[in-house]
Amino acid sequence: MIRKFDTHWVEEHLTSLVSPLLIAAQTAPKGRGINTLEIVLVNGAEKDALADKMDEISQRISAPFFSRDAQNIRHCFAVILLSTDHSVRGLNCGYCGYACCEEKPDTSPCVFNVTDLGIALGSAVSTAMQLKLDNRILYSAGKAAGELGFFTKNMPIIFAIPLSVSEKNIFFDRK
Repeated sequence: MIRKFDTHWVEEHLTSLVSPLLIAAQTAPKGRGINTLEIVLVNGAEKDALADKMDEISQRISAPFFSRDAQNIRHCFAVILLSTDHSVRGLNCGYCGYACCEEKPDTSPCVFNVTDLGIALGSAVSTAMQLKLDNRILYSAGKAAGELGFFTKNMPIIFAIPLSVSEKNIFFDRK
């Protein structure tokens, strides 16, 4: 059998291509061993809706980079979304700017949750690099995903990792 490598092959093997990245994010170290992260994989019509929402936000807040990033989303094969909530760890560390966890308002993130999110993002993109999947971390797509309600609970801090397999990295020459 002769099998040509093309975008259909990538789509057929989406799960095997992306699973190591999802595992890397999930198994990344978490402060106090508490997982506050949620991970979502988006492709197909939901990915297109994400790009459309990014264009809408671009117009609404006069931020052209949202539309630029939306073009990357349209041309990638899948997007991993990683998010965290505002729950606390009970350490009373003061790193959030409040003396103790009970003083921290729900609108202010716990620094440990944000740190865990950063470590998970790093683990996922490092794995993508090892697998030769082009990628980039995007705030803009995360913001749009939040507005679209892609998560089962209130996850106010969201970042996206779009993934591409092409002859040239689509995330490199961005204008």
